[in-house]
Amino acid sequence: MGVIRLDYDYPPIPGDIDCPESFDFPVYYKVVPGLTFEMCQSGKMTPEVEQRFGDSIKWLIEEKKVKAITGDCGFMMYFQDIARGCAGTDIPIFMSALVQLPAVTCAYAEDEEIIIMTANGKTLEPMRDLIRRECGVDMQQKRYHIVGCADVDGFEQVALGGKVDATKVEPGIVALAKKSLEKYPNARAFLQECTELPAYSDAVRMETGIPVYDAITCSQFFMSGFLDNKRFGQNDWHKEWNEKQDDYEFGQHLTAQEKEVLVNK
Repeated sequence: MGVIRLDYDYPPIPGDIDCPESFDFPVYYKVVPGLTFEMCQSGKMTPEVEQRFGDSIKWLIEEKKVKAITGDCGFMMYFQDIARGCAGTDIPIFMSALVQLPAVTCAYAEDEEIIIMTANGKTLEPMRDLIRRECGVDMQQKRYHIVGCADVDGFEQVALGGKVDATKVEPGIVALAKKSLEKYPNARAFLQECTELPAYSDAVRMETGIPVYDAITCSQFFMSGFLDNKRFGQNDWHKEWNEKQDDYEFGQHLTAQEKEVLVNK
């Protein structure tokens, strides 16, 4: 799987989409120089950055032969259509965990609700029209509840680009999930929009008994379409993986010219 990375350097923890240890299949990363978190959040790329964005997608496909492509920020949903256009129609493109929302919605009755947890609830609000257009889901409906995690102690490091202390943050995320269920008792599922939230999905599942969908479950779903199911059918038809991810450092695979325009060097 290929992952398009923001021009945003931070130490990811297991569960984070930028941590190769989060996956049980090979993952390759490509930073887009100039695509800062702020630019991604705005939903608009400059022509130069858009060109690099497309070049990065093509590099993952042509050089690394990836079978699917995602992004390391939920706000890349803004660029879902651009990414599809760059990749063609040969492989699945899912730039945000939000692409799971139609399937999760379909699994529950109309009076059952879904809690969408995000790093900052206010910044997700403007995406409602985009989500309706791309996913066919109207988040104006009362069944969807956006819950921001910005006030969880320690989670502010996400916005600051620092290392998140998972031991410190996990109790706060769990407490927020429980509080949200008290407020929305008809909720039947959580969807974690932020790519740094999956590290806490297991804890939320354990403490609430409610299913949690996130960037990792999204990646696993799309990649499962390419992987051999050893329990039945044809076996041993593709190359075995040694289960060792390639070492990766921020900015790896960039040309000297691309490194020159990195914001985070």
